[in-house]
Amino acid sequence: MKNYNEKEIIALLQEPEHQRKAFECIVNEYSEQLYWQIRRMVLSHDDANDILQNTFIKAWLNIEYFRGDAQMSTWLYRIALNECLTFLNKQRTSNQLSIDDSDAEMVTKLEGDPYFDGDEIQKTFLKAIQSLPEKQRMVFNLKYFKEMKYEDISQILGTSIGALKASYHHAVKKIEAFFKEEDLNL
Repeated sequence: MKNYNEKEIIALLQEPEHQRKAFECIVNEYSEQLYWQIRRMVLSHDDANDILQNTFIKAWLNIEYFRGDAQMSTWLYRIALNECLTFLNKQRTSNQLSIDDSDAEMVTKLEGDPYFDGDEIQKTFLKAIQSLPEKQRMVFNLKYFKEMKYEDISQILGTSIGALKASYHHAVKKIEAFFKEEDLNL
């Protein structure tokens, strides 16, 4: 299939003989955007790849539960964000670190990541995002990087639009404050 047509793909998912090919189209369509969304949460290239793989495995294992009520992207983002949260929580638990120590470790990973090729401002921006509470970080990433509408984010996170707007507003203020502390201008 050359062009991705979600309605056709969802119809093919219902047919056992075409399910694998339809899912392959889904993976091809969403891999890159999911990777970057995950990467912004965990910062590490290797961790992002692992979480992306887990996301698609979970999606494949639960594909019969997807009925097309929501968009495929919404369903996949929800799985990916849940996988990110599971990963981050496991990392904190296994390291028995406080949240601050865990976030500091994530920033250290970013600084040593051979795949990161940004300048100092980009690095500071990612550090600022990493300093946000997880919920604000998710909202900020979806709104700022993916330019998602609050309605779509609401479906993914199961949060009211008003609460999402407040989270985004607080996240922006915290990022601005982070830059002021670092003595950099946006």
